[in-house]
Amino acid sequence: MRSYQPVVIIGAPRSGTNMLRDILCKFDGVSTWPCDEINYIWRHGNLTYPSDELPYTLASSSVKKYIRKQFDWVAEKYDASVVIEKTCANSLRIPFVDEVLPEAKYIYIVRNGIDVTGSAKLRWTAKLNIQYILKKVRFVPLLDLPYYALRYFRSRVYRLLTRESRLEFWGPSLDGMSQLVKKYNLNEICALQWQTCVNNSEKAFSKNHNDRVFMLRYEDLVKNPVEKISEVLNYISVSASHGFIVDTVGSISTKSVGKGRIILNNNEVKSLYNLIGDTLKYYGYLK
Repeated sequence: MRSYQPVVIIGAPRSGTNMLRDILCKFDGVSTWPCDEINYIWRHGNLTYPSDELPYTLASSSVKKYIRKQFDWVAEKYDASVVIEKTCANSLRIPFVDEVLPEAKYIYIVRNGIDVTGSAKLRWTAKLNIQYILKKVRFVPLLDLPYYALRYFRSRVYRLLTRESRLEFWGPSLDGMSQLVKKYNLNEICALQWQTCVNNSEKAFSKNHNDRVFMLRYEDLVKNPVEKISEVLNYISVSASHGFIVDTVGSISTKSVGKGRIILNNNEVKSLYNLIGDTLKYYGYLK
């Protein structure tokens, strides 16, 4: 079996996790799955658990064996010395991930929750993307396919019937999600997803992870991509020339910084300050 380093990118949806993963996978020896996320794999064996906040006690020996086998597959298929994994729901269940991959290194990326909310809102109301779905279906465990097919169909029907023209679910599923979507509007649901993701991550990483976590602010990454990607590469022990790094990060720009405030109006932003203001302040996004 090939020896490799698992690296798990942790971040709330729309925080730059895709961009970071895709950039890192352009370097020699670094690979990932040929699809966006593998939450289906992480949920196998715990299919009916009511949220993505899986407690570490659910990481049974059979569950760990199954998930690790999927990491082994990537390492073998792509001859990888570093296997990058990015599933945003993992930010809710880091102790569970630790049980499965105790040797994993983490890259924790944080973005302004207002920008995240504005961006996530668009995904909740997005149209069907068949190509995106087909890429992910091949990594759904066979026995789990009927469950997800029914769930996905129901969500699409819900989109046609709801006043906000949104999906029944999108992104990480929080504890009590069915009650939250009834109580809060779409902006607030997106903001609460961000807040819970970063709060759960912060809580987990505050316990014995000092040498296994590289924290990265989205805004710093897009402002100084060469410097920040160089630091990340050093952390995961991947070598690359300065010139190659410069060429690889050439597509990164600051154009999405502050974009959430364009999508949301002033009253909506003020309302979100009341809901997630403490967390925004903690990360320096609100004075």
